[in-house]
Amino acid sequence: MGIKSDLDSKFDFEIVDEFLDHYSMMIDSMEVMILDLSKINMQRRSIDELFRVFHNIKSASGYLQIEPMTRLSTLVEDELEQLRSKTEPVNDETITWLLEISDMFAQWHDDLKKDAELSKVRFALLKIPDLDK
Repeated sequence: MGIKSDLDSKFDFEIVDEFLDHYSMMIDSMEVMILDLSKINMQRRSIDELFRVFHNIKSASGYLQIEPMTRLSTLVEDELEQLRSKTEPVNDETITWLLEISDMFAQWHDDLKKDAELSKVRFALLKIPDLDK
């Protein structure tokens, strides 16, 4: 049984379907927002939007008991909260890390569509970038 079958067996179809629709939209927009972090005039807006995306993923995956997704989105949300308090430009290390995070969430999206087991989180993603470089 894959991740989607597991969700379908535990939750109402409409809840799972709505999650998948919203998750798909968030995944589609995530990379553009991350790349916009390198543009000074887009940085604040992108940080706020990314924070909202990861907060929404954290909440929905928590409700659906998708632990790896909940944990990783919580980690990213915490880092984005720190970025919100900074005035310096977002550094390349942070942007690269966020792009790799985006890839992980995209992989999970594929896992959900294929009804496969959820891919394991790559250990390297747990190494938080130095936000002050």
